[in-house]
Amino acid sequence: MNGYSYSALMKVAARLRTKAETLTTEAQNARRSGADRGTQILLRLRYKEMPNLPFGEIEFRNFSQNGEDGILLYLFSLLEVVEGRAVEICAGHGIECNSANLVVHWGWEALWLDGSPDLVARGRNYFRRIPETMRLGAPLEQAWVTRENVGSLLRDRGFTGPVDLLSMDMDGMDYWIVRELIQGGHVNPSVVVVEYQNRIPADRAITVPYSEDFDRQSEDPRFGQGYFGASLLAYQKLLTGHKLVGANRENTNAFFLRNGLTDLPEVSVESCLQSRWATVQRERWWSWLQKLEWIEV
Repeated sequence: MNGYSYSALMKVAARLRTKAETLTTEAQNARRSGADRGTQILLRLRYKEMPNLPFGEIEFRNFSQNGEDGILLYLFSLLEVVEGRAVEICAGHGIECNSANLVVHWGWEALWLDGSPDLVARGRNYFRRIPETMRLGAPLEQAWVTRENVGSLLRDRGFTGPVDLLSMDMDGMDYWIVRELIQGGHVNPSVVVVEYQNRIPADRAITVPYSEDFDRQSEDPRFGQGYFGASLLAYQKLLTGHKLVGANRENTNAFFLRNGLTDLPEVSVESCLQSRWATVQRERWWSWLQKLEWIEV
């Protein structure tokens, strides 16, 4: 073996394998169990003939955490939007977010905001390396988003007024930021995606109190046990110009469609809290969470 023992060669091979796995992790995360552009083109054509499909049957994920990529492709197929505009707040590195599939495969213009410099740097590095975005890069901007500055953050970057998609996943002050954006007239989205607290029962319209420096990653143990965000009923009462049209299979993200755009039926809050995951979350956490401070809205 040219002076090298079998065990030494195995160690070298193991190191090379580990390095290869590390280099490909982000790409694997970005394209898991999804659909390429060709498949998505075929799906768009079929969706126009089937305008009332259950969301659970159309989910897939290229970049989204769950099946949101598939649901959004379906909704924008019905709306006949091809190259749209998206605002996503707390997009992280963008490798796992709700609008990356639209940016990468459909050429959408987007604004992704996140408060972490490290995540923003990681995302910019990743999207510079894939063919679809290597010229323009990731639409990532680093900013700590608050109720006080969110309007100017969008205005300074040319994303006020009509947008096709507003996606929110802050794990914190989500309700207050959405309220400022909508009631403050900063954006008028066709589709709104919000992560909601499935630990909260369907009949409660509540959110955590507003705090400019809220950080779920802090050492406060309450945040890791579900003390953040808002209930789905709170969002339904807030988004009066939109109708709730469904949720992902796990019942973590809800989809609201601006009134008058399609004939998709409105669904109930209760129907978006019936998954096994949502039921387990409520059974485990609500008796404890309800003792904490919540704001009725």
